[in-house]
Amino acid sequence: MTLPNENPTEGTHKNFIEVEIEKDFATKESLRGRSLMTRFPPEPNGYLHIGHAKSICLNFGLAQRYGGKCNLRFDDTNPTKEDQEYVDSIMRDVQWLGFQWDGLFYASDYFDQLYEWAVQLIREGHAYVCDLDAEAMRQYRGTLTEPGRNSPYRDRSVAENFDLFERMKRGEFPDGARTLRAKIDMASPNLNLRDPVMYRILHSHHHRTGDKWCIYAMYDWAHGESDSIEGITHSICTLEFENHRPLYDWFCKTLRIYHPRQMEFARLNLSYTVMSKRKLLQLVTEGHVSGWDDPRMPTISGLRRRGYTPESIRSFCETIGVARFNGTIDVLVLENAVREHLNQIANRYMAILDPIKVVLTNYPEGQTETLEAVNNPEDPSAGARQLPFSRTLFIEREDFMENPPSKYFRLKPGGEVRLRYAYIIRCDEVIKDASGKVVELRCSYDPETRSGSGAASERKVKGTIHWVSASTAACCEVRLYDRLFQSENPEEAAEGKTFLDNINPNSVTNIVAVVEPELARQSPGTRVQFERNGYFVVDEIDSLPDKPVFNRIVTLRDSWAKIASK
Repeated sequence: MTLPNENPTEGTHKNFIEVEIEKDFATKESLRGRSLMTRFPPEPNGYLHIGHAKSICLNFGLAQRYGGKCNLRFDDTNPTKEDQEYVDSIMRDVQWLGFQWDGLFYASDYFDQLYEWAVQLIREGHAYVCDLDAEAMRQYRGTLTEPGRNSPYRDRSVAENFDLFERMKRGEFPDGARTLRAKIDMASPNLNLRDPVMYRILHSHHHRTGDKWCIYAMYDWAHGESDSIEGITHSICTLEFENHRPLYDWFCKTLRIYHPRQMEFARLNLSYTVMSKRKLLQLVTEGHVSGWDDPRMPTISGLRRRGYTPESIRSFCETIGVARFNGTIDVLVLENAVREHLNQIANRYMAILDPIKVVLTNYPEGQTETLEAVNNPEDPSAGARQLPFSRTLFIEREDFMENPPSKYFRLKPGGEVRLRYAYIIRCDEVIKDASGKVVELRCSYDPETRSGSGAASERKVKGTIHWVSASTAACCEVRLYDRLFQSENPEEAAEGKTFLDNINPNSVTNIVAVVEPELARQSPGTRVQFERNGYFVVDEIDSLPDKPVFNRIVTLRDSWAKIASK
């Protein structure tokens, strides 16, 4: 392989996988003349989550960095759990993250070749048909401290094994009646080498091959051979496959086929998050969330609907890096990644989530005026917009306090604040309903303090709050999403409890917000900042023309850190 620009990572810190790749291409004769070839091989039995995003960014990123190629290959060897819906979602997620595969393959593309190689192992005495059921096989397997025992069917003749395997293929036996096992070493300290199963019987319809097959390859059998067929140079897996690597190597060497190098890295574990596909599926099927794309889910589709950007996820994966040892990343790192990107790209608007009416008693009735508001101070090209102003306004309830503590710089009886882009106002009277709840503030404004005028700079107040004009305000549904789990490690549950008991009962709150008119015209998928409140996205599924539904992506700062410090 010729490395582009001699050294693509010169001047930057290389992770251990990059170091090993460069060493391999510099020293291994088997790689002479080859280019780096990686693959991302998900099983289509669920939607991808943020942990898969790390693997996607790593495999596709390495191919880009070294001028190589990366395939997308579906490990579709278990028809009982796989579905075309998952295939479609995985392809959509990979492309949304900003990557395009060089080859699109399926393990099922190789079923015929895998079968022929299995026959080869049988003929060479390296595989046999076993009649032990799953429970008996576990008993014969032994433990980490005790060797296993040979299956009573291990010494069947080549002819008998070949005949039984052919009959398995023809569908003569029921599910679970027989398996094909590799003949390796039942005393091996590595349990994966104790005669692992290569094929099991499953009379199940496959989403691509239909009913052609009733025997299906196990992952360990299909994995290395698929890599070999595709010419993968480096098969990059997560750490749980480290103990499977000797089996990966054994199959390739015993078959005498092209032998890729398997390397392992630490999978992504995220605080306040469940990453198990089985548990994510349970959340969906039991109705704890609205679906795989629920904005509280750690799935890529859920993060996309929540409003996360592909740039922020790629930045997150780059920030956490690639390590050899498992650990847990604070979810704040992910939230900060999207904050940083949205701060650059999101236009600012004013929205009131919990309104109190404000009447400016000395502002002429029926009069309106137009103010100018900056769309994004981080992006001058975003320009400015016209903001209507009138006698009656709405402000946030939390921006007023009747009996405030010292150093409270928002609105209070007799106190003054500046309305953003507008005027300084003073609270003169507080109106309450029969229950004592504040329902209206009667205030006066100083007409000489309009923002942008010379006189405005002569008077100083410490507080500035946002507002919306009542005469032009729109009402929009807003979903205030929070973390789905209230425990840092939701899978650690008290005795008699499960991870479901750690679900945050306040993970979503639906409200109707009062917003400036421009917000009501935003298109699905548009990300904005509600000034002083957080970042929001127009929901792509539930929004209607001129009736956007806003999902909160993330607050402007971490509110959980404040809670934890109390």
